[in-house]
Amino acid sequence: MESLTVTLNNGLKMPKVGLGTWKSSPEAVREAVKSAIGAGYRHIDTASVYGNEKEIGNALKEVLNEGKVKREELFITTKLAQSQMDPEALRRNFEASYTNLQLDYIDLYLIHNPIGLKASVNDAVATGKYAPDGVDYVDTWKILETFVDEGRVKSIGVSNFNDKQIERILKVAKYKPVVNQIELNPYFTRTKLVDRCQANGIVIIAYSSFGSLDRPWAKEGDANLLKDPTVLSLAEKHNKSSAQVLLRFAIDRGCLVIPKSVTPKRIQDNIEVFDFKLTADDINTLMSLNRNFTMGLVLWKTCKDHPHSPFNEELQL
Repeated sequence: MESLTVTLNNGLKMPKVGLGTWKSSPEAVREAVKSAIGAGYRHIDTASVYGNEKEIGNALKEVLNEGKVKREELFITTKLAQSQMDPEALRRNFEASYTNLQLDYIDLYLIHNPIGLKASVNDAVATGKYAPDGVDYVDTWKILETFVDEGRVKSIGVSNFNDKQIERILKVAKYKPVVNQIELNPYFTRTKLVDRCQANGIVIIAYSSFGSLDRPWAKEGDANLLKDPTVLSLAEKHNKSSAQVLLRFAIDRGCLVIPKSVTPKRIQDNIEVFDFKLTADDINTLMSLNRNFTMGLVLWKTCKDHPHSPFNEELQL
């Protein structure tokens, strides 16, 4: 029987499937978290910039108080905002997340992006302009390590980093990053980056597994992974949905997934991916769809000249 978890490089176990909460409104996310835990999810992924940590904390407190799940069975991830990477702001941002989630410890705390900004990432996308904060993410990493020493965080990692940026951290790290959370799907396969992270014992968490079709900057006519003929064909072959095939694509590459939904039926469907596996030929077929199409293109274009842009060197294919 397939394990539902992977073992991180610090020995802790992390679920292969988690609930993503980007763009989940505060009004909807509380019930979504409760629904997910009821469906068997044990990993909940959020971030300070999502604006829903407090509601997620309320949902967690409710299910814990009702005895529906034990704290040690849950794995909670949150992330440091890009505009809060200097030491003083970082500590404020962490304390706010820690308070909002209402937990004795956070299982995984990530640097959300190597690109440090003076203003919010939403402002940068909206205006097409940004101001770098002058902070080196390596210095930020050293502060995250103190949260582990204090026992308030179990594991630390990164998100949206390329392999060279991770190597810089590894050279000075007391605690090795356990994960790198990145955009990953058949249109953006990231082969070299995945291979290099896995060679260093760093687990990949895939986001935008379905192509982030509801991203705010989507345009009519953009590619639609869920309706791609190749994906549909494999879904029919395995008697599964396109979404389930796309989640299995990442899992069968040794990655974790965090599909987002606030709909109970979809939340249930997204975790029903452990009763089938893709064949090597299936995976190769999906890999052939790669077009280096990043759904985060607006942000990367806006900040392409930032000294810590993960794409200011070669694209991590």
